[in-house]
Amino acid sequence: MTKAELIDSITTKLGMRKKDVAPVVDEVFAEIQGALTKGDKCTFVGFGVFEVRERAAREGRNPQDPSKVVQIPAKKVPVFRPGKDLKDSVVDAPINK
Repeated sequence: MTKAELIDSITTKLGMRKKDVAPVVDEVFAEIQGALTKGDKCTFVGFGVFEVRERAAREGRNPQDPSKVVQIPAKKVPVFRPGKDLKDSVVDAPINK
């Protein structure tokens, strides 16, 4: 699902106009991004948790020349941990191929 599809789905379900829904969706994403930028967690009970984790520095290999060792610096990465309700709904969902 894309952001546009999310907006369309909300618009249809709530009977609202796209121009009213789009700014709300944009603001939700902006607030989550802003919280993560500050180092805060975003917890949505039943859905999941967005948080920032530190990745340690490590050595890597250049795939084009595996004999060369490359230093990969430490960095922060956003992570999503699904909540129990989300996990359960995905586990019970049929597999679409």
